[in-house]
Amino acid sequence: MISLRKTARVVTRCLSVGVCSVLVLSGCASQSDWLSRSGPNVKEVQAATAPAKLNGMQLVVVNDAVARKLLESHKQNLFSGVFASAVQPGYVVGAGDVVEISVWEAPPATLFGAGATDARVGPSTTRVTSFPEQMVNSDGMVNMPFVGQVRAAGRNPQQIEADIARLLKGKANQAQVLVRVIRNATSNVTVVGEVTNSLRMPITAKGERLLDALAAAGGTRQPVNKMTLQMTRGNVVQALPLETIIRDPKQNIVLQPGDVVTALFQPLSYVVLGATGKNEEINFEAQGISLSQALARAGGLKDERADARGVFIFRLEEPTALDWPQPVATTPDGKVPVIYQLDLNDPASFFVAQSFSVNNKDVLYVSNAPAAELQKFLNIVGSVLGPVIGVRAATR
Repeated sequence: MISLRKTARVVTRCLSVGVCSVLVLSGCASQSDWLSRSGPNVKEVQAATAPAKLNGMQLVVVNDAVARKLLESHKQNLFSGVFASAVQPGYVVGAGDVVEISVWEAPPATLFGAGATDARVGPSTTRVTSFPEQMVNSDGMVNMPFVGQVRAAGRNPQQIEADIARLLKGKANQAQVLVRVIRNATSNVTVVGEVTNSLRMPITAKGERLLDALAAAGGTRQPVNKMTLQMTRGNVVQALPLETIIRDPKQNIVLQPGDVVTALFQPLSYVVLGATGKNEEINFEAQGISLSQALARAGGLKDERADARGVFIFRLEEPTALDWPQPVATTPDGKVPVIYQLDLNDPASFFVAQSFSVNNKDVLYVSNAPAAELQKFLNIVGSVLGPVIGVRAATR
């Protein structure tokens, strides 16, 4: 019994020395050196984005003004804004189109012959001459007898008619001109992607719109709420959720020759890490979700671990999105690394979270509360002292 008691005293002294050593080390080293955890706390995130670090990361506290600024920046990416400077709708002739030109003259003096009239094509008091169909050449010109070369490319049929009639003045008697497009080879819109039938849709003077092209292609092959429409016009490429275009008529823009409409099925997602109900990649609809919805889908904050002040959104943002608090350093693809911070201890932040949109590939991170770190340490101490206390109790 005496030997057992001596052994217990030795064990107790050794463990006491070990615990004291841990306490000393805890005062000399940061918690991240010896405590396991899911990521940085609030102070460490703030320190990583301090100006002295010169790493270019921006820490932005999310409030109503920031949410409104980001929303306004998003509106500038709408089709109605990006393509606002588009030319007026209407068909224009291009090189490669085939046209037919007809001229009516008042008898008896006729420039293009005095053949018999045809009641089906004009009044008996006029004579009509229809010239053979011809293709607009690579220079954009068509040939007209007694006139020569007439520019056709880049003009609508009415403008070509007026130009020919002006050039015939003094040569033909009260000439009236009609230009018909027999074959449209240039004014087309290409529709590809997740549609029933990819096609090239001809544009008419009606002014076809974006949803007209989608309907002509047979609609999308995936649910509307999961589809994105991408518009390519020249060097400008912009995408919008299909639901946004359907709900907002201003986004159903008039198409122009050469436009490419691509229907995309790309599931959007964000990653959730830290003190939330679950840590995983979560998909969301093309229409987008708010930060409050994103937190709810992640199971909310864990009450026993989460620091409500430390809700962070890690994002690669456009340089023009905000007025940055410190000099900007962009990534190779021209994006700014930003950490948005939301303090859910403030009741007003719940309203802000409803207007703050989550983007594709965002990382949502919730840090641990300081008390959670303390609890981890106490658990370690308890796991060490528990057996010792049991041994001492057994030897008494």
